[in-house]
Amino acid sequence: MGKTEDSGVEERPKWDNKIQYLLTCIGFAVGLGNVWRFPYLCQIYGGGAFLIPYLIALVFEGLPLLYLELAIGQRLRKGSIGVWYSISPLLGGVGIASMIVSFLVSIFYNTIMAWVLWYFFHSFQNPLPWSECPLNENRTGYNVECEKSTPVNYFWYRNTLNITADIETSGSIQWWMVVCLASAWCVVYICFIKGIESMGKAVYVTATFPYLVLTIFLIRATTLPGATDGLVYLFTPDWNKLQNPQVWLDAATQIFFSLSVAFGGLIAFSSYNPERNNCERDAVIVGVVNSATSLYASITVFSILGFKATNGFNSCQNRNILALTNEFDIADQNITLENYDKWVEYLNSTYPTEMAKVPLEVCDLQQFLDQSASGTGLAFIVFTEAVIEMPGSQIWAILFFIMLFSLGLSSMFGNIEGVLTPISDLKLVPKWIPNEVTTAIVCLISFLTALIFTLGSGNYWVEVFNGYVGSVPLLIVAFFEIIGVIYVHGMKNFSEDIYFMTGSRPNIYWKACWMVISPLMLLVVLIAYVVIQAQKHPTYPTWNPDYVKFPATEVLPFPDWVFAIIILLCVVPVVSIPLVALYKLICHLNKKSSARTELNPYCNDGFEVETREQNQRA
Repeated sequence: MGKTEDSGVEERPKWDNKIQYLLTCIGFAVGLGNVWRFPYLCQIYGGGAFLIPYLIALVFEGLPLLYLELAIGQRLRKGSIGVWYSISPLLGGVGIASMIVSFLVSIFYNTIMAWVLWYFFHSFQNPLPWSECPLNENRTGYNVECEKSTPVNYFWYRNTLNITADIETSGSIQWWMVVCLASAWCVVYICFIKGIESMGKAVYVTATFPYLVLTIFLIRATTLPGATDGLVYLFTPDWNKLQNPQVWLDAATQIFFSLSVAFGGLIAFSSYNPERNNCERDAVIVGVVNSATSLYASITVFSILGFKATNGFNSCQNRNILALTNEFDIADQNITLENYDKWVEYLNSTYPTEMAKVPLEVCDLQQFLDQSASGTGLAFIVFTEAVIEMPGSQIWAILFFIMLFSLGLSSMFGNIEGVLTPISDLKLVPKWIPNEVTTAIVCLISFLTALIFTLGSGNYWVEVFNGYVGSVPLLIVAFFEIIGVIYVHGMKNFSEDIYFMTGSRPNIYWKACWMVISPLMLLVVLIAYVVIQAQKHPTYPTWNPDYVKFPATEVLPFPDWVFAIIILLCVVPVVSIPLVALYKLICHLNKKSSARTELNPYCNDGFEVETREQNQRA
């Protein structure tokens, strides 16, 4: 970064090329949610039917907001705070809100990256450490907690998290998680040490590598037994699900959060563009690639879920075959998976009394396919369990966790940029302090704050942050962004800005979305979300070996003090919006009143100055 010789105005850094910019925006938008949230929503909301509300939300909410952020950042060439101060000092709090949300999201997001690193380091072991239960302390049998649940669950909840029974029991700091967390923040710092110069180089790998791994997984997954059942389950629509308003609400929030709007990162990234650049095309490319990635990842995920469900279904039938073989003294290998149904039908008709006594399990492939999981449950439990069954499981585990780390790292770039650029805009750091030091200080503060997530109760706190920091605050920020640009800056001025940058004015679709449809959708989603959340006391699932129904998770209500923290996490990030507006309004009124005082008609100061000037000329 340098300065112009004639004006002394500080120049903004620039992207090396257009590909670098697009990869950075795509990397920021495409994150862990595309792999573990979107497939889950498809699974519980009617498969292919969910794509209808999802695409409607993309067209009328996601793309217009994405285009607006890229355009205003590119035109004003400032970060989130600078952009909103330029439009109106009253909107300065919008940028501060974006910065706070980006910081809070960064600290828990990088904790997930630390978990990914922990699994990655253990993926080199043979056999994989989550494939079998450890011995008990006396080495006379297997660990009781592991035997009651599964090796995969035990490795996640006990070996990785060493989780406490509830959020009120903090537990101790897990040193192995502290090491992994420090490593994750070191990687982020190294990639960000030279700002967009170093980050722009890293993004060539972090933004493209996940697609390579997803393709490899897709090719392998589609050859696994049961993959077809998983894909049929994904693409078979259940139209009745669309009558549920929750489906539409989740579709709107998913596309909104998936595109990473309102964080401030996209505004900062676009501000490094030349002023004359087709930002409309950029927004469409980023939005379409993001949604296509979600669908592409879903095909891979459902192929593997189909394989896992088939394995569970076959295991269930094998247990029944063993029970029938023992009960009726049938020779081994006579009853197979292929002829199991015929044997059951024959035995039921021939020996109905004896068959009634056999404790057969109900084996239903659909039930196994219906077993849904999202977030960490999908990544660290369902996927790791499926990987064990795949030949060459170490290789697949290594590839999977490298892919997750790449996805998370490219998203972290946008989150950190959403913090660093506003710090620069606010001039909080003296100019003599190098950018490398500022970045190091931000990473260090984030690391120290994130130590709360390395406690035994850390996973519960990650769920709190994940559920509430990126929900209401982002919806409020986005609503004020679109109101600020369209109704404060003005639709006419914004159209002229876009004409200056792209050579053409926005068409009727963009104008209709910006002026009416998008703000209305945001308002409806925000109100509906708050109403739904207000109707119930928030709960959370716990892992408690002493629970009567263990290994089922025990669902507990959040304690009142945690509920108070949840409210603070929703309110504190956006409280800057009214506070800054109020402060600027008071300053403006004070200036007006002081200006009126200076224009006192009984004051002769003006006459005296004029007389003095005339005397001097004489």
